[in-house]
Amino acid sequence: MEDIDVPAYFICPISLLIMKDPVTAITGITYDRESIEHWLLTADDASCPVTKQPLPRDSDLTPNHTLRRLIQAWCTANADLGIDRIPTPKSILSISDVLKLHRQLNSPQLYMHALKTMDVLVNENEKNRKCMAEAGSARAMVLLIVKCWKGNRNVGIEEAFRVLHLTWKPSLDNIEMVKENFDLIESILWILQADHKVDNTYVVVKHFAIFVLKAITEVASSSLLERLENKFFYVIVKMLRDYCTMFEQATKTVVHVLLNVVPWGRNRIKIVEANAVFELIELELGHPGKHVTELIICLLAGLCACADGRAQFLKHAGGIAFVSKRILRVSPVTDDRAVHILTSIARHSATEEVVVEMLNVGAVAKLCMVIQADCDDNLKKKARGILKLHNNAWSNSPCIADYLFTKFAGN
Repeated sequence: MEDIDVPAYFICPISLLIMKDPVTAITGITYDRESIEHWLLTADDASCPVTKQPLPRDSDLTPNHTLRRLIQAWCTANADLGIDRIPTPKSILSISDVLKLHRQLNSPQLYMHALKTMDVLVNENEKNRKCMAEAGSARAMVLLIVKCWKGNRNVGIEEAFRVLHLTWKPSLDNIEMVKENFDLIESILWILQADHKVDNTYVVVKHFAIFVLKAITEVASSSLLERLENKFFYVIVKMLRDYCTMFEQATKTVVHVLLNVVPWGRNRIKIVEANAVFELIELELGHPGKHVTELIICLLAGLCACADGRAQFLKHAGGIAFVSKRILRVSPVTDDRAVHILTSIARHSATEEVVVEMLNVGAVAKLCMVIQADCDDNLKKKARGILKLHNNAWSNSPCIADYLFTKFAGN
């Protein structure tokens, strides 16, 4: 192999190997596709490696078919010398190719072939995903999923949700398509409620369905979000209990869905009625990770803004204790939302028993620590406000050192 004289123009200027898929950049230099794409993706300076001219990362790379055929012919002629023939590279996916697959979805004979082809393509690389997104694959999958729901037909539903998840972009067209789409919400609930505990396929489908639901609730109209029915919240909370222990990312996504809909007062009540507060506390007590903890406490802060949410929070024996322990341990956002929860409790739900519990589980001591810690002044102000509310009940307690209270007394 070392004695073979390889034509210089067969060699990629980057890899210094024989090109398998020669492409010509806008600067006129030909490279192997894999090498130049990796260069454009990773190089700090997006320029042509040979000419040093500017080369945009999204610039077109034109296949050099003539050079590729010459390389293949040369490899065939030198096969006896140990040169392997270079296979013809796959053609680049085009929008017209994708639109053809969309049309085939309407044919009973071609339906699954087209769907499986789209599934393979969308998982192949980012370029395919971008092309499919531009061709409107997200819209095609939404129409397909709704059609499956209306016909109670689940053939191809896993592929459809995966393609939708991987091609979804919050473009104006996509937002317009889903912002008032109650049928799509119902279709997703249909999948999330499917009771197929033995069939692992449905676990995967639900995984992608909840990702899609998160994307929809991020762009849905207020009209849609305000009119979500109780069933929606019971199904989502059940997901927290049944599936999220298997997938950490699913946990984040489910909590995100609830965070997206909690700003509306009616939804808060419905989330509480679905027993979300209890499930969230139980989930947090299992130590799911710092990012999940932050999301859970943010959601609980929203739920504790209503009386029913606070009541359910206080019914759990570990509620006040876990929120207090997370302060100064996770993130500034967690600190703020946790203190917000304690503020809501102290101002609106502070019975004698609750005030004593806050003292016994360390909430009062933690608030004193906040005042002394190197943290946001507004957070310290909130902590002082809570301590002043029940100063008489806490200041003489042997659980709190006198010097801690002097940090805020008189302020």
